[in-house]
Amino acid sequence: MSAIRPLIPLLIAAGILLGGNGLQGTLIALRGAQEGFSPAVIGFIGTSYFGGFLLSCLVISRIIKSVGYVRSFAALAAMASAGTLILVLMIDPVVWSVIRFLTGFCFAGLFTIMEAWLNSGAPNEHRARVLAIYRVVDIASVTGAQFLIPVFGAGGFTIFAIMSIMITLSLVPVSLGDRSNPKAPEDVKLDLARVFRISPLGCIGCIAVGLTNSSFRTLSPVYAEEIGMSVADVVTFVSVGIVGGAIIQYPLGYLSDRWDRRMVLLITTIGAMATALALAFLAGSDALVNFALVFVFGSFAMPLYSLSAAHANDRAGPDEFVLVNVALMLFYSFGAIGGPFLAAFAIERYGPGALFAFIAAIYAAFVAIILYRVQARSPVPTESRSRFIALLRTSTMFARLARQTANGDRRKGGK
Repeated sequence: MSAIRPLIPLLIAAGILLGGNGLQGTLIALRGAQEGFSPAVIGFIGTSYFGGFLLSCLVISRIIKSVGYVRSFAALAAMASAGTLILVLMIDPVVWSVIRFLTGFCFAGLFTIMEAWLNSGAPNEHRARVLAIYRVVDIASVTGAQFLIPVFGAGGFTIFAIMSIMITLSLVPVSLGDRSNPKAPEDVKLDLARVFRISPLGCIGCIAVGLTNSSFRTLSPVYAEEIGMSVADVVTFVSVGIVGGAIIQYPLGYLSDRWDRRMVLLITTIGAMATALALAFLAGSDALVNFALVFVFGSFAMPLYSLSAAHANDRAGPDEFVLVNVALMLFYSFGAIGGPFLAAFAIERYGPGALFAFIAAIYAAFVAIILYRVQARSPVPTESRSRFIALLRTSTMFARLARQTANGDRRKGGK
């Protein structure tokens, strides 16, 4: 515990930011709908967020090298906090799109800084524990913060002020709790074509997950509201899907370490597609039915990124892990930029159920690609596979932290 104690301020800051970011994503959709924004506009606002996220992934290491961790964190947190207040002061689709682009840039940078800090500060023998705590903080913060919306309401100024306060308070533990300034993370030379050659299926899987998961996170509040759910039911609907994915991810990962990972990926994708179709055409407006189905949907849909990344890493060389995972995050971001915009047009044309019909269509195409790749290439032998790692899509740094944890576990097991 003494080795982890210096990292507690970072974990507290992470919890505040993860909760604030998750809260803002849901609130934007709910408040936008209340203000009369069309689904297409809300989808474009979601697209703007992931555009900023992508840009930050590409440039944040240079910012850290220029001014250091604390100053970078302070500047990004200040911009994110101010942007949150601008959202309620200037309720306009163009302004919101610009602010969400800025917010995406800031949050991706903030998570990169925290995860790089954790990566440098966690002793090798305690990395697994730090990683587990960080994952628990992520799920607890994101799901718990959602319920601030029914408490304070999606209308008015209060909920935006609370978000701004949360982001600002994240500066306190970071500024006072750690005086170290570790070396900035090294830039990774991007080679997307090379990574695609290493694992076409892994790259396509990350694009597909970007398309679908970003659509779900951005527009599921719109779906829930349009079928008649209350605000409390809307945030429950979103949270249940997230929790489902967190619970089932590790059993699926365990199976994928022992079977042909592509077959686990195939079964999981089919499960996500089937429950998406059920949500689109069978769930109706019954809240309990929707909660049950979205739990199953999240159970299948949320682990798909980690499964795709694990398959790609099975094909990678021993020195290619960081290169591959940075590229996979960018492939995910490419899909995430397009997903909310395309899904929103489907909702406008065909109604709220079209969100999950769109998601099911993406999964159906991915199923066909998996079946083709199974025929085109032999599986990776079990003894040559990397261990499954449940990856958060918070920044490109998370994969480095997770990989070093896995390497430490492997060395410990070999003793």
